[in-house]
Amino acid sequence: MYLTDSNEIKKKLTIIYNEVCKGLFGAGTTLLKIEIDDQFITFRTKHRRTPQSLALECEVPALKREVDVQMSQIFKKRIKEYLEQEFDLEVEVILRDYDYVTQWSITEVILAENE
Repeated sequence: MYLTDSNEIKKKLTIIYNEVCKGLFGAGTTLLKIEIDDQFITFRTKHRRTPQSLALECEVPALKREVDVQMSQIFKKRIKEYLEQEFDLEVEVILRDYDYVTQWSITEVILAENE
């Protein structure tokens, strides 16, 4: 099953994305754009910089980058769980790139092909 590109679906996706962000990072996004195209859901986001993140970035930048990588893995796992539960989707893979300097990220959800 794929999602329909509608305002209602995008609102639900926005809520889910921000819930996961708030749960993991303590803050939602400042900008979130969503595109739905057949088996692809794309999230383009600008994130908020948290005080903990800023402190690590200033004091131990290598650790900050490692934490970002690990948090990104947890984020993908949680988004997948939400999408599969809330929309009854079968997620094939989630790809995510996050730039810690600018706080921009792109998350691409690829759904399993309909049989």
